[in-house]
Amino acid sequence: MKTTNLLTALVLAAATPLSSDASSAQPMVIHAGHMVDVDRGEVLADRAIRIEDGRIVRVEPWSEAAARDAKVVDWSRYTVLPGLMDMHTHIADEGQSADPGAPLKSSPARDAFIGARNAWDTVRAGFTTVRDVGVYRGLSDVALRDAIKAGQVPGPRMYVAGAYITITGGGGEITGLPKGTVVPAEYRLGVADNEQQVRQKVNFLFDHGADFIKVIATGAVLTAGTDVDASEYTEAEIHAAVEEAARHHSFVAAHAHGAEGIKRAVRAGVRSIEHGSLIDDEGIALMKQHGTWLVADIYNGDYIDTVGRQQGWSAEILQKNIDTTERQRQGFRKAVAAGVNIAFGTDSGVYPHGDNARQFAYMVRYGLTPMQAIQSATINAARLLGRERELGSIAPGKAADLIAVSGDPIANIEVLRNITSVIKAGAWVCDGNIECGHDQPNPQGQ
Repeated sequence: MKTTNLLTALVLAAATPLSSDASSAQPMVIHAGHMVDVDRGEVLADRAIRIEDGRIVRVEPWSEAAARDAKVVDWSRYTVLPGLMDMHTHIADEGQSADPGAPLKSSPARDAFIGARNAWDTVRAGFTTVRDVGVYRGLSDVALRDAIKAGQVPGPRMYVAGAYITITGGGGEITGLPKGTVVPAEYRLGVADNEQQVRQKVNFLFDHGADFIKVIATGAVLTAGTDVDASEYTEAEIHAAVEEAARHHSFVAAHAHGAEGIKRAVRAGVRSIEHGSLIDDEGIALMKQHGTWLVADIYNGDYIDTVGRQQGWSAEILQKNIDTTERQRQGFRKAVAAGVNIAFGTDSGVYPHGDNARQFAYMVRYGLTPMQAIQSATINAARLLGRERELGSIAPGKAADLIAVSGDPIANIEVLRNITSVIKAGAWVCDGNIECGHDQPNPQGQ
């Protein structure tokens, strides 16, 4: 997006906060040519969607009477969907690069600007809600969430983890640094090496604004010196995090690549498994039994293999990516076939923010129908968050998060990569005056 458009959006957001803009506006009726009803799994023609005070109050067949006493928005040429939801983002951090020490070379002020740009790129791509699953500079995601909620910067509704709960030197640490490098304490707010420390750090994060907890249960592809197949916490230690989260009426998401780490996390009671790269049949059965959600970033492997090589990412990381990518996709296919709960999550920040919708085609390729893929990023994502009464579908009483696209996403899921207009909580995010979509160059040439 052009710099002038970004500045325009920021100025508009500062002058008229997005979080309160809808409350003083007159009722609005969206005339949808087609509307994707994700609750029923069908597409309805010619609907009137009435919005008052930032919420949907009525959905009915279009008529002039349905639009009485309201401002009419003519989306009769478009397909209208609920705002999309990405359950695995890293908006508040700078993106992945060849330099493992890059997070330490930034400043809080610079990180704030980066987060604001990432948030804007995400929401104008149609993703009105995200679950941001961890940052290196602790609690920076809390600050960004609160700034968006206050209308100080435009961005998606955010649910944040605050920091990573990780062992010393584990998958949530900054590693691969020159000998003698001291990592400041603000980057290690969630480091915990036993059950007692896990409980302490979990409570610290909730006390400082976290919405949920992210536990690093195994090594990571993108963390130097860690083994993706190695478990980094015992089942009891993960269960300690789950217990403390429950006391705060919340849940735990577990980063887990290795088969044993996945099973430990599921038995310990986590709400979701992130990545799930090396999942086996027993793990799939356990997830199905416990109702655990799978959030698998099955696009990222292609990006890492192509862009990582171009940018000189380490041989260790590139090899771990090769070792996990195809196994993750086949495990995803088996989990879908087994009926495991699936929610949409991309690991944005590994690839450029705003291109989140690229993953839809991969999910269809590996087992979901187009409708199921859309549901994974709408009503099912809301269920994962426990917010299905207020988010995730176009229904009375829910937040008025809506996007418009040209074409039929059921026939061609790729149309979701080109958003025409975005409304969040009844307020305009972007349309013909402020450009929607994303403008990041595509290094893969696709």
